[in-house]
This record gives sequence, structure tokens and C-alpha cells, in this order.
Amino acid sequence: MIEMLEIICKNNNSKILVPFGSTMKEVSKFAGVKTEFPILGAYVNNKVQNISYKVFMPKTVEFIDINNPNGRRMYALSLMFVLYKAVKDVFPKGDLHIHHSMARGYYSEIKNIGALDEERVMLIKDKMNELIKSDIPFLNKTIKTEEAVDIFRRVGLESKAKLVETSKRLFVDIDSLDGTINHFYSPLVPSTSYLKVFDLIQYDKGLLLVMPSKKDPNKIINGRNKQSKMFTVFQEYEEWSRILGTSYVSELNEIVKANEYNKLIQVSEALHEKRYSQIADHIFKKRAEIKIVFLAGPSSSGKTTSCRRLATQLSVLGFRPIQLSLDDYFLDRELTPRKADGEYDFESIDAIDVELFNTQMNDMLEGKEVSLPRFDFITGKKIYNGKTIKAQDNVIFIVEGIHALNPKLSEDIDRRNKYNIFVSALTQISIDKHNLISSSDNRLLRRLVRDFNYRGYSAIDTLSRWQSVRSGEEENIFPYQENADSIFNSSLLYEIGVLKTYAKPLLSEVPQNDVAYAEANRMLRFLANFQTIDDKSIPPTSIMREFLGGSSFEY
Repeated sequence: MIEMLEIICKNNNSKILVPFGSTMKEVSKFAGVKTEFPILGAYVNNKVQNISYKVFMPKTVEFIDINNPNGRRMYALSLMFVLYKAVKDVFPKGDLHIHHSMARGYYSEIKNIGALDEERVMLIKDKMNELIKSDIPFLNKTIKTEEAVDIFRRVGLESKAKLVETSKRLFVDIDSLDGTINHFYSPLVPSTSYLKVFDLIQYDKGLLLVMPSKKDPNKIINGRNKQSKMFTVFQEYEEWSRILGTSYVSELNEIVKANEYNKLIQVSEALHEKRYSQIADHIFKKRAEIKIVFLAGPSSSGKTTSCRRLATQLSVLGFRPIQLSLDDYFLDRELTPRKADGEYDFESIDAIDVELFNTQMNDMLEGKEVSLPRFDFITGKKIYNGKTIKAQDNVIFIVEGIHALNPKLSEDIDRRNKYNIFVSALTQISIDKHNLISSSDNRLLRRLVRDFNYRGYSAIDTLSRWQSVRSGEEENIFPYQENADSIFNSSLLYEIGVLKTYAKPLLSEVPQNDVAYAEANRMLRFLANFQTIDDKSIPPTSIMREFLGGSSFEY
């Protein structure tokens, strides 16, 4: 008699009995699950698993496709594996480095093959299409750590070998594709045939692996949008991290083990200070025209501290900075636009009183005295409490907010009077050559710690809101980042090792029966790669103090 297991399927709120040892693919068929796009994986008791995962106990499952953030991550990592194998097949001596996300795709370079022209890129793309058409399964196997280290070294994956070697784990998963070995830190899709939508184009000295569109995964994103300013910043900081010997987590861990991280903190902070000074110098050179600095960036990018530190540098040059927050220019609550679900859309530019903002800024530029509003988030109304400003000699305004670079915000202000700055944590360190650390994960760790320290939010609260925050950023912030005159990278090479101490206990408190557990578990697995770093030597002016506490600035 076949033993049967009860499975609760959240996709259609059904309870079914399945044979002992059934795979997730078989369970999806038993449950009659239908998704808009092919099923890529599943939450099994709120852990992400691939669909070859077998059940031997009763489970709660929810199947996911590319519309789910974890499904999209599975697609991206699987596509990177196909790219890696294609490079190895076409150029056996080629050494693929996947550097960072860029222009809705992933920028990579290949060493040891000479210049990468369009013809060579097309050879790799053709090979990828051949592999995808062949419907080759992605295989995963758990082996002893020592064996995995030997395999990685034998196939030239030294950065993976070093990290796994110091992981203190008894066993490690390895991934394989038609005999090609690699290791990725999230599950992969079932087989190559699931990856039909992609593009590969020549980009600068390397190539861009273009992902399917989020709005329509049947189509690719226009990868010809180069986002040249953002690309330049990534390249500068990656070169700097390479010079410091911290391109990969294994190298950072070696610095920590050697107790040399204080120097890394000092150099990282000095680089930030130098960059703030350079931006201030640039503004000073155009002081006859520039009257307003607009500063924008996504959540937890360090905008507030950046305003304070830039103001300090501008003061050194003789300016009299006045800082303004766009939060004080919200429309009164009853005038705020709503989303399709009826909730207030506070992240829309239409939630800002643009007319009032433009009128007041132009009045101040003309030397008129202006009564500034303060938005009361409890009553949902602007309050005028007698605070007035009249611009004097050498005054420069610093306006901070998520819409600061949106042209609609300051459409009535002369462009010559404006200087735009975009701030974001553009993480330059990678787990290894083929596993990136996303900037959004870096910012999520910051937000987890800040929300707990200053807003009383639990990890569940922060994780539950994060996808909505990300969606708002993609609609309201990132489309305007190339409008920046300067881009400031607020990430610090050492910061994840510091944040680990604070974020790990918060994430560990998320119970498995909560939907946020999948993301908490993923982040905990990610943090396990890092050695912890003491924060005592972080200066009080550091961006990190905005999240950890102990800042000398008032927020």
C-alpha cells in the first residue's frame, strides 16, 4: 500500500493527498495548479524550493512563476548558468565575471579571450539558444564540503572554493548543467527550456544579459538603454574594490580574520568624504548659477546623511546651506491620489503639492520671504507654524526626497539653477564571480535595522512592505536616475559584516508559519557567508550611523 501525504496548496486553497516522495512538479499536477507563466519553483513550508524537491511529510506549498520575485531570481540565476556554460563551450579558456545588474540586465566581462566584439557575442548567444532548445535539466547534488572545494578548484572556481572552505558547513550543494559544475545560492529552474526569453548584446568591454520584462515576461527589456552614468559609477567602484583586494566575500572575510578591518573602514569612509568634497567643488565652480541641489535615491540609500555631509562640505566653501524635505510638501490627505486598490498612493509625484513647491522655490530665489510648511502625518495636513525663510547671500537650498530628480517636480524652475544628485547603495562586492549581491538586498538590511531601531517595526513588518517599496522605486525613482549631475554610491565595503550583527537576530525571529519567512530565510543564508565586523570604529558622521545609531547628525 502506498503511503499518502496531505498537502495544502495555497494557490487554489485545496487539500490533496499525494504519494510519499512526490516531487513538487507532480504535486502541482495533482493539485491542478494553473499559473500565468510556467511554474519555476515553490514555497514549501515558506522555503523556496525547486520543483524536483520531494515531499516526505505533510507540507504547505505555493507554486511560483516568473512574476514572483523569487521566481524571477531563479530565472536570472539559471540564465547566468547557461551563459557560463556557453562561454566555456565556445571559449574553453574564457573566464566569465558577472559584475553587476545594469539596464534591466546583468553586465559581464570575459577574460583570457581578447577583445569581445559583436561576432563573438553572437557565438555565445547562439550557443545559449542551442542549450535552451535542448531542454537540459539543472541538477543539484549535496556533497561533503571538502569534496566540493576540490571540485571547485579543479574547474577554476577559486572564489567559490575559498568561501565554501571557510563556511564551517559539513555539506554543500553543487549545481550542474550537462556536466558543467557551478554553485548558485538560490534554487534554479527545472531545465534550460524554461529560459526562452532573453537577449545577449555587446556592452562596453563586455556583454549584457538582458532579462524578460517584468510587465510582460514574454518580451525582453530594451537592453540598448545604456544608463551610462550609472555604469561609470559601478565601474569606478568595482575597480576601487579590486585595488583594495575586496572584490569577493572570501577576500573580505580574510581581512576580517586578519583583524585588519579597521583600516578598511577608515579607507571606505575617507572615500565617501572625498566624493562629497568633489561634488561640493563641482557645485562651487558653478556657484553663479546653481541655487538648488536636488537629492534623490531609493529607500535606505543614505539620503539624509548625504544631505548633512554635503551641507558640511558646502559650508566649508562659503555657502549657507538650507535643507528642505519634500515630505513637507505632501498634498493634504483628502487630496492624495489613490491606487487601484483604494489605498493612498503616497509614492506618486501627484501626492506632492508641485505648484506650491515651485512657487515657493522661485519666490525664495527672487529674495522673497516665504512661510514654509511642515506636514503633520497624524492629521494629514500641512501646518504653517511661523517658520519663514528669506534667501540671503551665498544661500543654497538642498532639497531631499524620492521625487527630487523627477522633472515634473521642478518644471517651473530654471534648469541652470539646479544641480541633481542621485544617491544609492551600489554594492561593489560580490559573493563570487557568478553570484552578485544586489543593491536592494544591501538596502533591505539597512532598512531592517533602521526600522527596528527607530520605528519599532519588526522584521515581519519590514519584509512585508519591501516589495511594495521596490515597486514604488521602479516607478518613481529609477527612471530619473540618469538625470543626475552626480551619482553618489553610498555603499561601504565593510557594511554587510556590520549589519549582520544587528539583522541576524531580527530575521531569526520570523516564524516559519509567516509568509515573510521565505525572505527571512534567504537573507539569513546570505548573511551566513559573511564574517561579523565590529562597529566601534565607525565614525559618528558615517552613513552607517543613520541605521545603526550613534550619529552626530540630527535626523
